[in-house]
Amino acid sequence: MKKIYIKILCVLVLGLTFTACDDYLDEVPKGSKVPTTLADYEAFIRDEYGNQIVNIEQAISLLNDRYQTEANLAYYRLTKANYMWDETADRIALNQADETTYYGQYAGISTFNLIIENALTTTEATETDQRNLWAQAKILRAMSYFNLVNFYADTYTTANASKLSVPLITSASINAPSKQVTIQELYDFILKDVQEAIPYLPKVSVTALHPNLGAGYAFYSRVYLQMNNYTEALKYADMALGENNKLYDWVGFYNDNKALIEVPNSYTTIASPMGYNYSENYTFRHGSSRSLARELSIPVERALRFETGDARFKSRWKIRTVGAESYYYSTLSGMYNFGGITTVEVYLIKAECLARAGQVAEAMNVLNTVRKTRILASEYTDVVTADKTTALNAIFKTKRNELILTIMPFADARRLNAEGEYTFSLSKVVDGTTYTLSSDSHLWTMPFPQGATNNPGNGTLTQNVNK
Repeated sequence: MKKIYIKILCVLVLGLTFTACDDYLDEVPKGSKVPTTLADYEAFIRDEYGNQIVNIEQAISLLNDRYQTEANLAYYRLTKANYMWDETADRIALNQADETTYYGQYAGISTFNLIIENALTTTEATETDQRNLWAQAKILRAMSYFNLVNFYADTYTTANASKLSVPLITSASINAPSKQVTIQELYDFILKDVQEAIPYLPKVSVTALHPNLGAGYAFYSRVYLQMNNYTEALKYADMALGENNKLYDWVGFYNDNKALIEVPNSYTTIASPMGYNYSENYTFRHGSSRSLARELSIPVERALRFETGDARFKSRWKIRTVGAESYYYSTLSGMYNFGGITTVEVYLIKAECLARAGQVAEAMNVLNTVRKTRILASEYTDVVTADKTTALNAIFKTKRNELILTIMPFADARRLNAEGEYTFSLSKVVDGTTYTLSSDSHLWTMPFPQGATNNPGNGTLTQNVNK
């Protein structure tokens, strides 16, 4: 679309305030247009770098899933506090400019609100097309709220449900109220959005950016898992896999590119298969890195937690030393679906739910179905166990590796730590000093940026952490 004029030109996303917007919005600028057709509104979903970015930089830094250079740690004090698990750091004071996660998600939510408000009255569209777009915007809005609540609020438990979460904004109006609701209220809202959307989601989407029916089921499964409702999570995992159960053959990819991958000290890139046409996609959203770029580097210690013979790992990173720093450097370039949902996540949700229900053998069958597409034949053996705890730990390990650089390892760790039975902690030694991220650390909840708390828009905003 050319020069689309909309009433969110002067967007108020909590802390963003522009004076004199009301007068400006009274008239349509010459050469611009008010969106009226379905195509006008549908184009907002295609704004992948504005509305479809899921930047969770601080979460992947906390997990040490992303390697941070010494220069980054010296310059970015908030990143250093999370990366080095500094319990004494005042992250509220340090969070003066790191607002990408917060405002990025709310910018998308504002756009999805606009679509939801107008899709059913658009012109040049059938009622079915209108409903499809309306439903897709609801799924994307719910996904954005899931990211926010699992970043800035405590994880969902019965005990935590009455605590404050994040502001809930349901209107694209510049003066829309922003009420900071409880964790329970926000999860209820997310579930309601998905429930209302699913009957109208198309089985096949026009692009990977547009959620389809499989995406709706898959996201439903993700949310129910985060709420510890394993029965519903399993139900919707099966329904999602009924729409798409494809797994990408990473063993084949590695073998096809082995000659280039294994060249010593060579970092020539290979095209990423994890883009728009990735066979595992339900819906595509960019992560903390985007465009035709390399993936983020990962620490040596993190690389050691991958299985021996993991073709997906070997195809993506290679050890590199620059000066005194060693890390695993990306050997892929292109697009990466780190903000959307893929089939491998749903397979592993299913495996966890089966194991928790005592169906351990069935759970291991699901887990091994995934692993056979990832682990080189020379290194592969089935994971075989009748023990529930052993099975779940194997599932958790695979899921953390499969979904690295997405929000899910962070969200899963928070969920498991709150549950208390399969807690997750980390430890590392740097220059002779041992650093630890405990399962009950306050660092697992991120502070709101100061820009948001100082200028909360048409509402109030209370910090969810003390530091």
